[in-house]
Amino acid sequence: MKNCALSFCILLFVVSGKDLYAFQNTDQDFAEYRGTVVDARNSHGIPSAQLSITNTNISTITNSEGEFLIKIPKGTQPAVVKVSYVGYESKKISLEYFSKNNTKIELEASVEELSEVNIYDAENPRKLVRKMLLNKGENYIDYDSNMRAFYRESIKKGRKNVSLSEAVIKIHKKAYTASGKDAVELVKARKTADYDKLDTLALKLRGGPYNALFIDMIKYPDFLFYEYDLENYEFEFEEPAQIDNRYLYVVRFEDKNKEMPWYYGKLYIDAETQTLIRAQFSLNVDNRRVATRMFVNKKPGNIKVYPLEVNYEIDYQQQNGKWLYGYGSAQLEFLVNWKRKLFNSRYHVHSEMAVTGWEEKITDENPQQSDAYIKTNVVMTDNISGFSDPDFWGSSNIIEPDKSIEEAIEKIRERLN
Repeated sequence: MKNCALSFCILLFVVSGKDLYAFQNTDQDFAEYRGTVVDARNSHGIPSAQLSITNTNISTITNSEGEFLIKIPKGTQPAVVKVSYVGYESKKISLEYFSKNNTKIELEASVEELSEVNIYDAENPRKLVRKMLLNKGENYIDYDSNMRAFYRESIKKGRKNVSLSEAVIKIHKKAYTASGKDAVELVKARKTADYDKLDTLALKLRGGPYNALFIDMIKYPDFLFYEYDLENYEFEFEEPAQIDNRYLYVVRFEDKNKEMPWYYGKLYIDAETQTLIRAQFSLNVDNRRVATRMFVNKKPGNIKVYPLEVNYEIDYQQQNGKWLYGYGSAQLEFLVNWKRKLFNSRYHVHSEMAVTGWEEKITDENPQQSDAYIKTNVVMTDNISGFSDPDFWGSSNIIEPDKSIEEAIEKIRERLN
């Protein structure tokens, strides 16, 4: 059977454990800039908009409310910040425009009509997707690299935050043309949880940063597509889009086989180079029995657990004419039914990771020889703790926490002190 679930993303249901360790960093040789990226028409925040410092490898993304925090070495002057998102006109803004506390950046929606003159011909969507996969050697970085990234993993019960893990990690990224999987080292991390809200049930996510890393479908096409056999999917064109003056085909795909949980979603493909810029896709989990086997590894005998929604997102960023992994997100919602209880519980699990810097790997270092190397079956909540040090992250770029997350952290910290 085709690997129709990203099976590295497995949930464990166990009794709560104790925190083990934390790291610290107090580097102050940087400047912080906060703000919001919004739609110019309605002032609504734009989530997952990318901010990058031109001529550097420094970048970050906005959170679900459009808020950002970017840290820049104090010697990086003058600097220009590029702000971009699919469907909007990109902006380049001098760092002098930014205030330390709150900078509002408005992006205008792309309204230019994408005519046949602007958009390049494609024979059919399936052939376009196949060419997209075959062109990875030309379009994506063809050398090993070391990436610095920020990872966040949150768990909600209903609308209440009950667990939050965050980490700065180092990704040993293999060239897109090379075999072998990427490896991850933990640089520093923190975690907190309020187990009183978990009904004595501690829901934990197996895989940690690998959940967001392995959805890189250009590096790991077999998690979703077979590179040379796309006949299991239906493909069709939707209305094209635009980013950075690039015209994008939007290809909707859907698995033909509906007997098992099946994938569907959209691919945003650069019309000129056939490069995948973004992908958003989901797993239909109406077949609860099979879906439960895919995602639930352990659970008490007196409950039933099954997924309600499974959604993924992957974004790529461009550097020096080549594309590379930029952001990955996995969102899962689960229903927990207890025997002899009138009401059920819903849990929402969100893991996301953003690359905030990278460089070509020029040494033969083996990440698996490092004590900080983490395995693909890691459970982050078993390994990290913290939140006591206000300067914890130092110069590391992170994704700005949502307001709801910040409020939850404060409440949990009060209870734990």
